[in-house]
Order: sequence, then structure tokens, then C-alpha cells
Amino acid sequence: MAKPPTRAAAAARIERAAPLAGTRPERAAPLAGARSGRAERAAPLAGTRSERADAARNRARILDAARSLFAERGVGEVTLEEVARAAGVGKATLFRRFGDRGALFLALLDEHERELQDAVLRGSPPLGPGAPARERLLAFLDALLALSLEHRELLLASETARPGARLQTGAYAFWHRHVSWLLGEVGAGGDPDLLAHLLLAAFDAELITALHDQGRDEASMRAAIRALAEAVA
Repeated sequence: MAKPPTRAAAAARIERAAPLAGTRPERAAPLAGARSGRAERAAPLAGTRSERADAARNRARILDAARSLFAERGVGEVTLEEVARAAGVGKATLFRRFGDRGALFLALLDEHERELQDAVLRGSPPLGPGAPARERLLAFLDALLALSLEHRELLLASETARPGARLQTGAYAFWHRHVSWLLGEVGAGGDPDLLAHLLLAAFDAELITALHDQGRDEASMRAAIRALAEAVA
């Protein structure tokens, strides 16, 4: 008789099934609890797609130009036409590659979100596997706050590009899946899925930006978010 999977193996399977940063949830791997199989193994990694060499060069030039202009003048002060001109591509090329401002912002955020996701899946504890669920939860919330503060301007632009934009990203789906599973592991009272959404609401870019502008530093926000997590976990 085959031995039942260990808790660590089950956890890894659940987290691997979550959508990867930069992908839309509906195109991601099956939901947690689904049987692992060819569908999960075949799911593309975040940011990986086959593209022609010229398309890849254009994408890199557009992202480099946008990153430079945003750093120099601020996200809200730069038009897509200016990005295209700085990248040396036509406006049609930019829109064909990214579609709208929100997609461009997501592409710029993608590498940072994938770094955090990789640390969660394969990094050292307590952020990565191997630590108790409570410690992993607090470490993840600390890391997500640091990312949210560092890239708050891009996140704000991305999340306000269209209604519900934040909840439609693969990154948010992964964060939610991870927090929900950890809350279930520590035996949090109530519905772990709902509690995960409410905890992640603390990282809303408009809220983070407003608190930062009011003079709240990272240490005070981290302590408050940890207090929220500890109250339910």
C-alpha cells in the first residue's frame, strides 16, 4: 500500500498549483486540492513564453525605457507615447506588445514578484519551506510589505488601471493561496480563504501609499500587520 503524502509534500503540491506571478488566474494551473498531473507539470513558468528574437528585443527596450522614464519623472507623469519614443519603437508596437498601461506596469512588477514567489517556493526558511506555518506566515507578510513599499508607485498605477485589477493578477492569486494554506495549517478560526483576503487587503497600494505619505514607516506598518496576523493565527 502506498504511503500517504507527508504534510510537507502536500504543502509543496498546493503551492506549486497556484498561479505564477505575471499570469492571469484563469490561465493558471489547477486549484489547490486538484490532483497533480500533466496539466500542472505543463503549466508555464511566470514570464516564460516563446517569442521571436525581434519581439523579445522590443519588449526589453520598452521595459528599459519605461523603467528609466518612471524613475526620472514618476509613473503618473509619463505617457505610453513617450515610452515608445524613448524605446525607439512605434506606438502600435508598444500597444500590440502590452495592450494598455496596466499591462506595462504588471510587466515591470513581474520580476520582483517572481523573486518573492521563488523565495516562498524554494528559498530558505522561514520564508521558504521548512519552518513552522506561523513563522512562514509572518516572514511572508514582512517580505510582501517590503516589496509593496519599494514598488508602491508601480503597484498603485497597476492596481488603479482598471476596476478589480489587483484581484485579477496571478501574483495576488498566489499570495492568497499561500496565506490561506498557512492559516489553515495553524488552525486559524474562521474561513482561511476569507481571512487571507482580509489580511492581504492591508497591502492595497492606495492604503500603503497613503500611510507612507502620512509618515508611517516600514517598522510601524510591519508591527501592525504582524499584530493582525497574530490575532487570527
